[in-house]
Amino acid sequence: MFTIKNLFIAAVFLIPTIHYGQHTDQINSNRPGESMSAFAVGKTVIQVETGVFGIQESHNLSKYDANGFGIDMELRYGAFLESLEFIADIQYVNERFTYPMRIDDRADFKQSVLGAKYLIYDPNKGYKKEVDLYSWKANHKFNWHQVIPAVAVFAGANYTGANNPFYFSPQSSFSPKAALILQNHLGDGSWVFVTNIIYNYIATDYPSLSYIVTLTKGINPKWSAFVENQGIKSDFYSDAIVRGGAAYLINKNLQVDASLSTNFKNTPSILYGGVGVSWRYDGRYKEVHLLSKEEQAAEKMAKKTHSRKQSKKSKK
Repeated sequence: MFTIKNLFIAAVFLIPTIHYGQHTDQINSNRPGESMSAFAVGKTVIQVETGVFGIQESHNLSKYDANGFGIDMELRYGAFLESLEFIADIQYVNERFTYPMRIDDRADFKQSVLGAKYLIYDPNKGYKKEVDLYSWKANHKFNWHQVIPAVAVFAGANYTGANNPFYFSPQSSFSPKAALILQNHLGDGSWVFVTNIIYNYIATDYPSLSYIVTLTKGINPKWSAFVENQGIKSDFYSDAIVRGGAAYLINKNLQVDASLSTNFKNTPSILYGGVGVSWRYDGRYKEVHLLSKEEQAAEKMAKKTHSRKQSKKSKK
């Protein structure tokens, strides 16, 4: 297992890397990574992202090996505003822990989160890149506007049932979760860099602070790939996890994916492998056209001109 993990970690940093993002012509899924994109799915759009994964763990100090499987599902719905999205995120895990003198079976919801995400700032809203008709170099130099990220926030709550074997308290509870989300579209737009900073289990005995950074690239119109690093810090559990994988677009509303995850320690050492699918229903979506500053000015001028003409007619 140690050799497999080392090969996987090396491969993740060597393969070409990927993610995409309001309503797009093609489905924009958070899968197969764990980070959340800054953009909403679009008003009235329903999106389901689900998958299954296998689990292999080994803990050098506690002397156990664990094997099992998990199922996760994220339901996303755009409502009220183009930039607002409601999210339900659940994960069910079934594991068997084998110790030297006993076997421990654990099965429950490892995550149950309900919340909302709101896009605060989109750097490309109203922005139009100027084209220099006389300079090829000027048109192909690095565009520093790409450094400005889209900014979104997430706020929600975790629910944990009583006697959950994956939780640090035997009591059922609700606890807040909050996240800051940044997203950059780089180069020709096929590269996307997403950063999540997450404060979880707020006001409990073991709050956690974590980050997720995801680099995604569209290889061609059908295939994309990604690499991701996640860091978690709390008194209950800390880790550094690396992921990699790819997604294939079947049609504009349907995507399948596969990924692998591992970490850098042996307390415990983990290896996850999973496959999933993302599906979108946008039959009731009405396209929203975002005007550039020039278009906004032209529209404003046209309205003023029309108003003056109507005023002159009424006087006659």
